Amino acid sequence: MTPDPLHPDKTASDSGHRPFATVNPYTGETVREFPFLTTGEALAAVERAHEAFGAWRQRPVEERAAIVRRAGELMLERKDELARLVTLEMGKLIRESGFEVELAASILKYYGEKGPEFLRPQPLQVEGGEAAIVNEPLGVLLGIEPWNFPLYQVARFAAPYLVVGNTILLKHAEICPQSALALEQLFHDAGVPEGVYTNVFLKISDVEPVIAHPAVQGVSLTGSERAGASVAALAGRHLKRCVLELGGSDPFIVLDAPDFEKTIKAAVVGRMANTGQSCVAAKRFIVLDELYDPFVAGLAQGFAGLKPGDPADPTTRLGPLSSERAAQDLMAQVRDAVDQGATVVTGGGRPDLPGAFVDATILTDVKPGMRAYSEELFGPVAVVYRVANDEEAVALANSSSYGLGGAVFCSDLERARAVADRLDSGMVWINHPTSSQANLPFGGVKRSGFGRELDRLGIFEFTNRKLVRTLPAAKGMGKAAQVVG
Repeated sequence: MTPDPLHPDKTASDSGHRPFATVNPYTGETVREFPFLTTGEALAAVERAHEAFGAWRQRPVEERAAIVRRAGELMLERKDELARLVTLEMGKLIRESGFEVELAASILKYYGEKGPEFLRPQPLQVEGGEAAIVNEPLGVLLGIEPWNFPLYQVARFAAPYLVVGNTILLKHAEICPQSALALEQLFHDAGVPEGVYTNVFLKISDVEPVIAHPAVQGVSLTGSERAGASVAALAGRHLKRCVLELGGSDPFIVLDAPDFEKTIKAAVVGRMANTGQSCVAAKRFIVLDELYDPFVAGLAQGFAGLKPGDPADPTTRLGPLSSERAAQDLMAQVRDAVDQGATVVTGGGRPDLPGAFVDATILTDVKPGMRAYSEELFGPVAVVYRVANDEEAVALANSSSYGLGGAVFCSDLERARAVADRLDSGMVWINHPTSSQANLPFGGVKRSGFGRELDRLGIFEFTNRKLVRTLPAAKGMGKAAQVVG
């Protein structure tokens, strides 16, 4: 299930007082530990961020953007170092860690180049005088980020709001502290002043006092439903803005497949990227009846070629999950489905290897009442459904409580768009697995959360879009002075 940055791996105590720690999921070895901040230290970090905000917001937006752009350049210069840290801490295949570095750097570059343009005042058409929307920072923001994309998740939150002029407190996941510290150092080396971007090793119990602090103006969380509900409640109680991305159970709908081999390859990539630990991974394959049997056979063949091993070895094609607990949780969902009559086409167990591995698995005959039907499967497990027509495909896709992304594969683009238009989701990709790039908005509906990141939309969630109305001095009163609201 989606990473839970407020209720992490249950090997930690329920009180949240296990230190931040690098535990290699391939070997189980604890590499380094880092203590939590005390409550006093956490609140002092808020005060420093608030103090830094005054000077940071006054710097020209072009200067702030240049610093963010420089952070992207440094990220590429440090690609190998950062990729190795990601692989060490959460088990991502090393080549995929390299891709993540490139994606995160592209986001920093995008906002470094486009941010000033997005933030220009927007003139409004009015009678008499002038009116415009001006874009201003809010203040201190708290970001709570998960482990599955330790660099990308931070970049998509921090990049736009540093350009806006906000200051950032970043609580990363407890299993990737070295990645968190490397990012903090990178921003500082790029020229971000002290206090403008601060990594905070927060205890769970200190999240509320940080959100409650008067200087904190908003909080962004990527994680589980439970974490999102907790943060939304805290933000609402203290009247703070929030953005939530809470995972998904994305449909991958196959209406036809003129190039069947490419469709199967897309399905394997869509499900197995990051060992299936992606909020926008294809998790539910919904296939029309005439293609169902060859699709299942082709997917099984594709999964069979994914050999598990050391994620730092470039030849490995299936890495471990992020932790042993994550592997156990996923296997519990598989066993629940099998015990209730689901069919295991391939996989269904765990390789005879040390580390947090789960077989690449395909389940069919999954029905309502099974956990695999309604819950997000966060790992290398695919569920394939047979449907008779487009209407059944849409109904099954929309039966999920999630609504993050989705994919539709069809040679008839008009037909594909008609299905895409009816999907309850924040994003739909046609003839490509759901993905992410800097210039496309990212976010969901229903229990997948609310708000948007990336693209132009992603710079305004924590921005004060202030109206400035100017009238000639001699005509400054009259109808415009009517009191409303």
